[in-house]
Amino acid sequence: MAKRFDTGGGPSQRQLRVGELLRRTLSEVLARGEVHDPELNAMSITVGEVTVSPDLKVATAWVMPLGGGKRDEAIAALARNRGELRRAVGREMTTKYTPDLRFRIDETFDRMDDARRLFASEEVARDTAEPEE
Repeated sequence: MAKRFDTGGGPSQRQLRVGELLRRTLSEVLARGEVHDPELNAMSITVGEVTVSPDLKVATAWVMPLGGGKRDEAIAALARNRGELRRAVGREMTTKYTPDLRFRIDETFDRMDDARRLFASEEVARDTAEPEE
């Protein structure tokens, strides 16, 4: 009998577990300043989420520098130290392989601000108001 794979929407439980383990470990490594790059250690970077490919070989870390400024500098510093970060994360993880790390800006907070702004607009407030009897 052929094995059927779920090609549905979201990530598997294994991808989610490995992603969360990577997120916590990467956050700790960055917080402790284990990387030998003074520019990266001077930044405070939040790791919002880590998504992992189905084969667990590639991990994308969605990051945001504190305050939201210097985004390009943060991504450049993380990319420049990708190998050292991967080794530091690999030492602390219990998985067989350490995924290749990629870094992207987490735009979740920007989208939340846009949604708040939209709901605060006069047109939306008028449409969502209780009808007067």
